[in-house]
Amino acid sequence: MMRLDRFLCETGFGTRSQVKELLKKGQVLVNGQAAKRPEQKIEEGKDVVLCGGKQAVYAQAVYLMLYKPAGTVSATEDAKERTVLDLLDTGDRRDLFPVGRLDKDSEGLLLLTSDGELAHRLLSPKKHVDKVYYARVEGRVAEEHAERFAAGLDIGEKAPTLPAALEILKSGEISEVRVTVREGKFHQVKRMFAAVGCRVIYLKRLRMGTLALDETLKAGEYRRLTEDEIRDLKRLTGQAERPE
Repeated sequence: MMRLDRFLCETGFGTRSQVKELLKKGQVLVNGQAAKRPEQKIEEGKDVVLCGGKQAVYAQAVYLMLYKPAGTVSATEDAKERTVLDLLDTGDRRDLFPVGRLDKDSEGLLLLTSDGELAHRLLSPKKHVDKVYYARVEGRVAEEHAERFAAGLDIGEKAPTLPAALEILKSGEISEVRVTVREGKFHQVKRMFAAVGCRVIYLKRLRMGTLALDETLKAGEYRRLTEDEIRDLKRLTGQAERPE
């Protein structure tokens, strides 16, 4: 059994706060009776839950780790481009979506899931989930750049970026670095290097929060997350702290 608000989140009816609004507005019925309490217990597969006239059908959430190859777009569908879902076997595609985006020409770790609440929490600016990237950069990266990354950079938005960690692996005409950012602005890593006069020529995401790219995966391959990986992600975002 699980709480009604969690049941509705996991069946795709919104975030926890959105679900609470639906309950307040009387749009949720459980076995034909109006439900108001988010903590009401639901027995999956037995209780009939309607939200706005549509039945909430519970299925165990799916979590996949994909090694996204360059040349694919992080979307569920696209009229012109090959998407990350096109890389999956047909039976694995149902209700899945990418958690965040990797640029078309970037590669590396991408989480695909049907768990809308976990995705929302991982992407929430309030959670500050670390994302770690390896990059090859045109230009000699020096410690002064690391200091500027740590202070926050102006990349043309209202506020500077949050402090980021820049580890220099190799400095030269083509530098190699590892970057850790705590937000997910559009083309953020590329724009940060552009702000210090360098150009990213290769970008690979290695980690998102507690989830690290499986080194045994080749570009375009994927696998299901382990129970430990799922648990660690939920603990990181506070999702596991809620009572059932």
